[in-house]
Amino acid sequence: MRLLKVMGASALCVGIALGQTAATRRTPAAAAAGQAAAPARAGAAAAPAAAQAAAPRYMPGDEHDFADSKNKAERLEWFRDQGFGMFIHWGVDVQLGSVISHTLVGASPDYVNRFYKDLPKTFAPDQFHPQNWAALAKLAGMKYVLLTNKHHSGFAMWDSKVDPFNVMNTPLHEDVTAAVFKAFRAQGISTGVYFSPDDFYWLKNNNKRIERGVTGVQPSNNPGLLKYDLAELRELLANYGKIDLLFLDGEAKDMRALAWKMNPNIVVTRGAIETPEQSLPGVPSDVPFETCITMGTAWQYQPQNEHYKTGLELIRLLVQARAEGGNLLLNVGPKANGELPIEEEDRLREMALWMFINGESIYAVRPWVLTNEGNLWFTKKKDNSALYVVVDDGPWRLGMAKDYVLHSVKATDKTTISVLGQSGEVLEYHPNQTAAASFAMQADGLHIHFVQAQRLQDNSTWPNPVVVKLTGVEPALTPPVVRTVNATYGGGNLSMQGDLVKMGDSTSLQVGFEYRAVVAGEDTNVRSAAWKATSLQTVTATGAYTATAAVPAGAYEVRAVVKHPLLSLYGATRRVRGGGGGPPAR
Repeated sequence: MRLLKVMGASALCVGIALGQTAATRRTPAAAAAGQAAAPARAGAAAAPAAAQAAAPRYMPGDEHDFADSKNKAERLEWFRDQGFGMFIHWGVDVQLGSVISHTLVGASPDYVNRFYKDLPKTFAPDQFHPQNWAALAKLAGMKYVLLTNKHHSGFAMWDSKVDPFNVMNTPLHEDVTAAVFKAFRAQGISTGVYFSPDDFYWLKNNNKRIERGVTGVQPSNNPGLLKYDLAELRELLANYGKIDLLFLDGEAKDMRALAWKMNPNIVVTRGAIETPEQSLPGVPSDVPFETCITMGTAWQYQPQNEHYKTGLELIRLLVQARAEGGNLLLNVGPKANGELPIEEEDRLREMALWMFINGESIYAVRPWVLTNEGNLWFTKKKDNSALYVVVDDGPWRLGMAKDYVLHSVKATDKTTISVLGQSGEVLEYHPNQTAAASFAMQADGLHIHFVQAQRLQDNSTWPNPVVVKLTGVEPALTPPVVRTVNATYGGGNLSMQGDLVKMGDSTSLQVGFEYRAVVAGEDTNVRSAAWKATSLQTVTATGAYTATAAVPAGAYEVRAVVKHPLLSLYGATRRVRGGGGGPPAR
């Protein structure tokens, strides 16, 4: 999927969620105007009663009760500080160059039997050197790693005494989990486990149809599978040293309870916080989230039908995730022989140069009052000691000087300015040209001036963002705050309730809602439908407001929106289901 909101966007679009427990997801599709429905202030006619929900249908992630999380606050702060991690998708079926695990769903009995019987016999990666992966991750600035220890196929990447379908029963005959964790820890990189409670191997052996997204195959409805999963997870958490992170790709309740019991300091990501795939929320969050992104389109290595993002696009994704308050978990897919594809290595090295210069704008940062002003993106140190302006306005020629006006930033008598990586004292081969950055506070905002004064590549051209560091600055505006109160469905109408909690420094604002369909059968961590907008109402005071929209039966996500003259802000996303398919309300 492509992301809608890219760093070159010209409009200001941010959001602040009050009391938000789940970060709002942003779809790759452009937000489209839906059937216009005028909001009404509280006191308008009540919406019809909600229609009776259809029979519950399990979707991965629906059982997650984030409010019941036992993730420790200080450990979540640690996690937010890390900012950038490596995801490794690697399974026994990498030999086929296929999607990982999912070929088994809908496969013929012959395919399934040969998958489990034949593929382990030929899994022999002769270039499996995890120390090379770890060294490159370190150079790229990654702070933690997650390996697919067990994906949905059930193939265990460790010396399991529970699961005979494991890497020790292959020609490689090496405990991949132990080797990877050792290599990454040697580089000072924290280690995490990816674990799928869905297990196609167990389903096959117990004469159950291989599928996901239905209640009949979940551990909670299969005591044997639950016992099997817990035994496997116990092996991983007990035998492989300190595990900092756990990513549960499926029904998580019992798995995470075991993890917190065995290790109270573990951070459960998927299963306890939002982990959108191939998209970003599009709004800043005051709670952790982790967006999971592939370098191309595939999670596991595919030798064909693959299109890689550029290094610049990946840097933009990292910057945007950090500007919104989340982490970027960037995926790599080693080849069947154990090497990373050259396309992935090249992009990691491009990111490494950018991070070597600008890493301080990525680590231990939180959102500014705005995520961005056009193609200027913001992160700030969590102790407010510095504000970083990531200027995505390249390509840059050596010696190029540029000027910008920041509308959300106010200078003080303690303000300083610099460009990360540059001394500001010399421009190579141009002794008479100043290299210093400067600023001036004027009526229309903070004016900044700087020079690209560091030669980073032979042709004296730099395609990636330049980062300006400001200290001693303050917000120049107080944004409004909006809350999504509730959403219900009945009589063919989606009824939405919002609350404008704070006006900020504005005397007049516009409020409304956005909503989108949740496509039946779609993983809850992926969204493909576009947001649709209700019409807006001008308000001059805080208070509740409502709107309705005529929509077909189905599941929907809803968020309140307030339009400030400079920016758009959003409340937390609420989910509602009114008849038809889609996942149940959470």
